[in-house]
Amino acid sequence: MAHEVANLTLAEATAHAPFVDYARCIDASSRPFNHVGDWPEEGQLYPVRVVESHLEGMPLVHVLGFQAEAPYYNAYAPHRFELLHTVWLN
Repeated sequence: MAHEVANLTLAEATAHAPFVDYARCIDASSRPFNHVGDWPEEGQLYPVRVVESHLEGMPLVHVLGFQAEAPYYNAYAPHRFELLHTVWLN
């Protein structure tokens, strides 16, 4: 994906690209004090989209369907997740 996203739903994500990645949260520790919104639970599986962040200069994992306020929106550092599967929608 060429652009950054914020608070994407599953339907919005698949409208841009016909696949869904699934990742397991492996590190839910150290929640930033100013994070307002959903936070992943360790061990849970989530539909995600990995997007290159223009601000951070690295890929970020966006949990589809999560809602959070700026500056984080629904983006998390990649070390917090283990990518498991990609499902292509035909």
